[in-house]
Amino acid sequence: MDLQAQRNKEVVRRFNQEVIAEGNLDSFNELMDDQFINHSAPPGADKGPGGMIHTFNQILRPALAAMRVIIHDQIAEGDLVTTRKTITGTHAGTLMGIPPTERSVSIDVIDVVRLRHGKYIEHWGINTLPLVLQQLANH
Repeated sequence: MDLQAQRNKEVVRRFNQEVIAEGNLDSFNELMDDQFINHSAPPGADKGPGGMIHTFNQILRPALAAMRVIIHDQIAEGDLVTTRKTITGTHAGTLMGIPPTERSVSIDVIDVVRLRHGKYIEHWGINTLPLVLQQLANH
């Protein structure tokens, strides 16, 4: 694998640990391009950097105690990195209107990130959050 692909994978690993798991705003600002577009944002949601950090720091992290990101696989080619991961935690706060259940939560994710100059510039992803929400609501 070429050096750039290795560097890109490391940027994505850092983002997952420092930004998603830890909520580090300095790392977010370092790793996020101002022109970033989240192609997977829900209709009507902010597709830019603000929408991305809002998802992690205002929706997921307050609802999931001891949140972790487990990276299972990464594939890098050119300026793209595909990651298969699981976001885990305990449902200890309100999650998208669902009151805390204290149940363990695992959200499976596959995402593709395009990087430019070591920063996130585009994102596409799929995840099992809708299924997790349904399971929590029916507990």
